[in-house]
Amino acid sequence: MKVTVVGAGVVGTMHAWQAVERGHEVVQIEREAEARGASLRNFGQIWVSGRAGGEELETALRARELWEEIGGRVPALGFRANGSLTPVRGALELAVAEAAAAAPDAAVRGRKLLTPGEARALNPALRGDFDAALFCERDAAVEPRTAQLALRAELLKRPGYTFLPGREVREVVGAGAVRDDHGDVHTADVVVLATGAWLGGLVRELAGPGLPVRRVRLQMMQTDPLGEPLPTSVADADSFRYYPAYASPALDALNAGQSQTETAAAHRMQLLMVQRADGGLTIGDTHEYEHPFAFDTVEDPYEHLTAVVESLLGRPLPKIRRRWAGVYAQCTDTSRVVHRQQVREGVWLVTGPGGRGMTCSPAIAERTANELGW
Repeated sequence: MKVTVVGAGVVGTMHAWQAVERGHEVVQIEREAEARGASLRNFGQIWVSGRAGGEELETALRARELWEEIGGRVPALGFRANGSLTPVRGALELAVAEAAAAAPDAAVRGRKLLTPGEARALNPALRGDFDAALFCERDAAVEPRTAQLALRAELLKRPGYTFLPGREVREVVGAGAVRDDHGDVHTADVVVLATGAWLGGLVRELAGPGLPVRRVRLQMMQTDPLGEPLPTSVADADSFRYYPAYASPALDALNAGQSQTETAAAHRMQLLMVQRADGGLTIGDTHEYEHPFAFDTVEDPYEHLTAVVESLLGRPLPKIRRRWAGVYAQCTDTSRVVHRQQVREGVWLVTGPGGRGMTCSPAIAERTANELGW
């Protein structure tokens, strides 16, 4: 079988990986020299802890297995089973953590409620004050800025894989056939459009104006090396408000009785933090849904994140090395893991995983391959 994959972000690259693993001939086309979108501008978290029960959690757990398997074969991915800690303060936050630790699916997520001492035994960098911490053992991380490069380097060792950068697919010219802006036609048995947040142009023409996917903008930052290990990923209790896994009467009470700060509420913020391979910290994030998006980054969210992180670490942050904004595509029905649609004969659009893209992409691609009979 011949497969054409359009897009070199993590979703597209995982589709290419699945096809090559199953012995198929693959051409992967990317309009940039390398992917530059949300697949690089994220935390690199394999985030099981916050996923909604049911299909979403099952997808995340399967993806976690696949990430570990692929990471064992491609060490440059930087896969590490680091788990996560969410420190909590006060009775309302503690009640949400207790409910999460007692939930029926807590065991499959590896959730435990830890005392401050137990949390610091896992992550000694957390020297700030907190009352308890929710641990999720199944969370993991990879290096987002280099993961696609590492996967592609491995794919290029395989016969039958071709990467074509700097080409934009402009037209579907037949069943399984597309034309790029160089005028070249690529013919295959199946085409997968994994174009990320690029939802205009050809995607709009093929899917129509009612595509149930929206774009979401975020702001993040990265520091100089911390100077010590941060052994787990770290979240704050505001993350309870944004992840469906924490829905409970206790969360309702938190939302009613304890507001976010003005800045956090205005920018729909939570803290997520992961240490990079070089020792720096990736820290975020914000959520912006209304179009048109701002073209600049604003400072208040960064100041808020800095204060939250320093209160948990009990020390000043290292110098901020870089700040950035990113945009990802999210299904408008946020209970759906991804939008998968046949848009022409032999042509499938796979988009809209939202903030689940890095976590779930291996399992999303596996399901596409299974459903299409690769």
